Amino acid sequence: MSLTIRPMTSAELMRLTALFDYNDVPAMIAENAAMIDSGEGDIFLLLEDDELLGELHVRWCGGDDPLATGPHRAYLYAYRIRHDRQGEGLGQQLLRSVIAQAQARGCTELTIGVEDDNALARHIYAKFGFVHHLARRSESYQGDSYEYDLYLRRV
Repeated sequence: MSLTIRPMTSAELMRLTALFDYNDVPAMIAENAAMIDSGEGDIFLLLEDDELLGELHVRWCGGDDPLATGPHRAYLYAYRIRHDRQGEGLGQQLLRSVIAQAQARGCTELTIGVEDDNALARHIYAKFGFVHHLARRSESYQGDSYEYDLYLRRV
């Protein structure tokens, strides 16, 4: 098993459909290509011999996203591990790697959201220091609505 964690290129965005059922794939590709190409964010892939096992999106420090405000806070979101590979510690490897990337970029604070029904994610995030509850948030994406708690991790 050869695991790789790396940022994806905008040319690879169609791969994300393996982990999430997007309502509007062309819109997802356009939105994420603009984010990646502008340098406002990255999508980190967890690969095993080039097979997609996970993803984690990041809006970098100082971007326009209100969750990545200021020069030192980045926002982590769309954190997914393939269902049949959950429970193997792969998600923790991906999160650990992305946190290290963020710290290398000078981010001293990270935010992440978690939905109410995801107790496992809450446990993992707390283990990684996401313990400061910032807010309760709601948003829509491609016609679906989400409510979640936003947590902060300080370095």
